Amino acid sequence: MKLRVVWIGKTKNPQLAKLCADYIERIEHFLPLEIAELKESRVLSALGSDRVVVLDPKGKSWTSEQLASFVEQHMTSDPRRLTFVIGDYEGVPDEVKTRADVQWSLSPLTFTHDLTRVLLLEQIYRALTIIRKIPYSR
Repeated sequence: MKLRVVWIGKTKNPQLAKLCADYIERIEHFLPLEIAELKESRVLSALGSDRVVVLDPKGKSWTSEQLASFVEQHMTSDPRRLTFVIGDYEGVPDEVKTRADVQWSLSPLTFTHDLTRVLLLEQIYRALTIIRKIPYSR
């Protein structure tokens, strides 16, 4: 499976960038991961035929197990690249939300977009450990 995370702009906080790098390395033990830091105007054109999950507060809520089930189902039945999209401080552009296959709410709480990057990567890593039945601290 091909996996990509798209976010708008660069991670400005060096501590959070370090955490992102740690989770990226962990994820890459399971499968290749591409991180795309794009300008808002380029997101829609970068999605191509990917299966797109947009993080949005109004989206569906999933448990970690439900995310794992979603990822596993995608791995076994959909050849397209799976792309997660995180917006900037203004959120994800409406045209990207419309293009998305799924809108997912990471939490009803509001997080900075830099922190959201860490949380998403951690949840992807957790989903992969659930799929592979590898113990991971809860």
